[in-house]
Amino acid sequence: TDDEILAAYRFLAAEESVFCEPASAASVAGLLRLAADGSLPRGARVACILTGHGLKDPDIAISQISVPTAVDADLGAVLAQLAL
Repeated sequence: TDDEILAAYRFLAAEESVFCEPASAASVAGLLRLAADGSLPRGARVACILTGHGLKDPDIAISQISVPTAVDADLGAVLAQLAL
């Protein structure tokens, strides 16, 4: 589904630092579905091919990000935001 594709798109960006176009994330969405419903044998080797760069559809990328937290340019403020 579109929701599964966008979830895979966000997963790839957050966990693998891969900026692909949403259509490329469809193969990963399918893999995640197979893994979730038990159709994928444990230990199976798979390959998902990602062919499109994220800049092919920048509007989707913009719509999927959260607004960053602004922090003053001060070491104390940065450390406080990071809870350090």
